[in-house]
Amino acid sequence: MTSKIVVAALAVSLLGGVPAVASSAAAVPDFATSEAGNPFVDGWYADPDVAVYDNKYWVFPTSSRPYDEQTYLDAFSSTDLVNWTKHPNVLTKANISWARRAVWAPAPVQRNGKYYLYFGANDIQSNSELGGIGVAVADRPEGPYRDAIGKPLIAQFVNGAQPIDQDVFVDTDGQAYMYYGGWGHANVVKLNADMTSLGQFADGSTYKEITPANFTEGSQMFKRNGKYYFMWSEDGWTGPNYAVSYAISDSPTGPFTKISRVLSQDASVARGSGHNSVINVPGTDIWYIVYHRRPLSRTGANDRQLAYDRMNFNADGTIQPVTMRVEDNFDDRNAVGWTTHGGTWSASGGRYETGASFGGKSLLDTNFSNFVQDADVIPRSAGGDSGVVFRATGATTGTDSYRGYYAGITGNGRVVLGKADNNWTQLASVPVTVRPNVAHHLRVEAIGSSIKVFVGDMATPKISVTDTSFSSGANGVRVFNTGAAFDNFAVGHR
Repeated sequence: MTSKIVVAALAVSLLGGVPAVASSAAAVPDFATSEAGNPFVDGWYADPDVAVYDNKYWVFPTSSRPYDEQTYLDAFSSTDLVNWTKHPNVLTKANISWARRAVWAPAPVQRNGKYYLYFGANDIQSNSELGGIGVAVADRPEGPYRDAIGKPLIAQFVNGAQPIDQDVFVDTDGQAYMYYGGWGHANVVKLNADMTSLGQFADGSTYKEITPANFTEGSQMFKRNGKYYFMWSEDGWTGPNYAVSYAISDSPTGPFTKISRVLSQDASVARGSGHNSVINVPGTDIWYIVYHRRPLSRTGANDRQLAYDRMNFNADGTIQPVTMRVEDNFDDRNAVGWTTHGGTWSASGGRYETGASFGGKSLLDTNFSNFVQDADVIPRSAGGDSGVVFRATGATTGTDSYRGYYAGITGNGRVVLGKADNNWTQLASVPVTVRPNVAHHLRVEAIGSSIKVFVGDMATPKISVTDTSFSSGANGVRVFNTGAAFDNFAVGHR
């Protein structure tokens, strides 16, 4: 849960909680991205905040639905950042007497032997309306959470900040802070030790405005190497340019001067990437940014999914721009984010398996132009062929029912490259050694009109051609007249 993770072990005696220390028996999740695929859970969710409780990672998101239906919160837990368990309805409006709609942006924290969940509700537009930021409490991370005070903790606009999108941060001295705000203004307040009332600053004030340049909403705070990192989202949440920026200060109350954007849309991967939280793997300097984003083919305001990617730091403490990577090793035993067109597909045993079909394919919602695409291909018979699709558009069910390229290995010992446009045109074919039920590493490099195909040997292409038929599109896998399994799928810019 952002910096709450960092301080958990150090401040346990102050907070009266359980130290969030990684189990010595568990492997440290040292990943380049969510290597079992983004989105990392199924369903429409947004605004994730995170926590580590008893060696388990927790994600608490908004259920991304129209406001009148957004009346409950789910949670997800994992011991390895790969396999996730869903905990439905950890908080519902039935447990909050004053909440009626738009329950969103939960922020978790553990203290006093209890689990607290801060949330926004009702999306108030003025001080004459009932709503704002509430706090709920539970005896377990998965709830059920119940209203802690019977009213909003913050119910008014102060300094122009709409009371939404709160993050709770506990510093190493045990002082808890809440950062929040919308409508272009951000405030910080102190929380008293009871975690259900507001404290005062040394000057007697309760609210301090900390608005950085181009702040919209989505406050987030963490601490690293004695520095305080304030993150926020900017631009409109329904649009493609929603993004995350950050500032660094020597104090938890700022001042916070914007340094740069750190996470932005990638027109090849996803749009609207924002409203983030941060995971620090306990006992390490491994960091992940957890956020929501909108699939390329979706335009609905609530079409948002959860993702995480590695967050790296420069030697001076600044954050490197985050790359939204595309990988899937299917270790989570699901194929969330994939869309099938023909054939029967399943993810199990760390592989993506399909039976024999005439052209069954499964695609990710990507739109790469210049890229490197990798996959391990395991043909299940000595007949037919299996491999990867790229720069694909207009996909439907049918043997060659798409526009794009395909590179595959055949059971009779060849690698083929061709293009489909509701028909098939072979571009090249050369012999290679192919054995059924053995993994063959297949790579495609596509840069402009140049297409290279590698099998096994990644230094020398088996096929190198020039073709200008298709310039960009989706990436995926395909079979023809054979079953196959796929593993370690990845696509990256080149």
